[in-house]
Amino acid sequence: MAITTATAITIPSLKLQHPSLQYSSLKLTAAIPIPIPIISTETVSISAETVALPSAAVQAVEDDVVARRKKRRKRRRGLVQILNLEGERDDQCQKTLFQCVDNNRFLSSVEEAELCICLKDQARLEAARTRIADTQETEPNSKQLANALRTRKESVDKISCRGRQSRERIIRNYRRLVVSIAISYQGKGLSLKDLVQEGSIGLIRGAERFDPRRGNKLSTYVYWWIKEAIMTSISNKSRIVRVPGSLRKKMKKIAEAKISLTKRLGRLPSCDEIAKELNVNVSTVLLGFMRSKTLVSLDIAVSDQGGMTLQEIMPGPEEMTPENMVKKQQLKQELDELIIERLDEREAFILRLMFGLNGETPQSCDEIGRSLKLTRERIRQINSIALSKLRHRTVIENLKVYIV
Repeated sequence: MAITTATAITIPSLKLQHPSLQYSSLKLTAAIPIPIPIISTETVSISAETVALPSAAVQAVEDDVVARRKKRRKRRRGLVQILNLEGERDDQCQKTLFQCVDNNRFLSSVEEAELCICLKDQARLEAARTRIADTQETEPNSKQLANALRTRKESVDKISCRGRQSRERIIRNYRRLVVSIAISYQGKGLSLKDLVQEGSIGLIRGAERFDPRRGNKLSTYVYWWIKEAIMTSISNKSRIVRVPGSLRKKMKKIAEAKISLTKRLGRLPSCDEIAKELNVNVSTVLLGFMRSKTLVSLDIAVSDQGGMTLQEIMPGPEEMTPENMVKKQQLKQELDELIIERLDEREAFILRLMFGLNGETPQSCDEIGRSLKLTRERIRQINSIALSKLRHRTVIENLKVYIV
């Protein structure tokens, strides 16, 4: 039993100092009787156990939250490290590409003319080789190539060797130009190395068509060829499903019209407004929007743990639902029973071939007639008789259950 007593508690003196106060100190004493309960030992132990249970649960929850936070920080740290590695790899790739061309310079006008002439000779040699190979269906020899080019046999090997050396030198000396153009097209589906490679192909293609007699420099002339090769490679190789060139141009016009109308109207334009702006059909705009969507892999992980993929949670076609599959199976069994019950063997066989009830592709009257050695008209008559037997009222009543 709790026993209460009264005890006098004295508040110590408080010393207050402030410039605005006329006095220096103030002493307060008070004796306040406060009842203090005295609790038994059994009551204290029971109360301690009661308080310990929820505190243990709270501690377990806190430990779980701390563990989850540590895992989340670890995942974020790993992601940051991966992104940093990718960025460092791209920077290292750029440094490597630029270091390869630090000691190289642009060619003079005389060197450009000589190297381009060698490339043109090699291009004619390759064209003659391709033409002879298509005609004879065999690889031509040096003598045949010399006769096609109206030159000596020894000159064929020299032309090939000089063309290869000229190509390597042009690519090496103009690598900085290619890299500077390729860097501006990063992040569009191709890596920097692929862009540089495609730009080098455009560089050689432009050098083969360069005419030094017009007074232009090679770097000025091949700039467009490099840019065109990079843009074409992005259009053809950056997407999983390739888009035709005509549709790609329409998609670009649709995107530009959408941006201009959004600025003008202050909202997103509709497909009708975009079609009216471009003077095209609405179906063309819808097709452009449909093809411009990015493709997503079905095997991509939905959660952070990676335990579930997108394919597992996406619904399939409506006919692949369990209810429809069971309904189709029951309808097939009903039709098989009706065909066996009401038709003879030949009529059932022709009906199955005509409508593909056996799981194969439906056949025409001509194909069924050739397999049964009957005329097309006779097959049509047998099919009509079989369908008339199945149009009986009792048969229709049994099949109405499956009609939606």
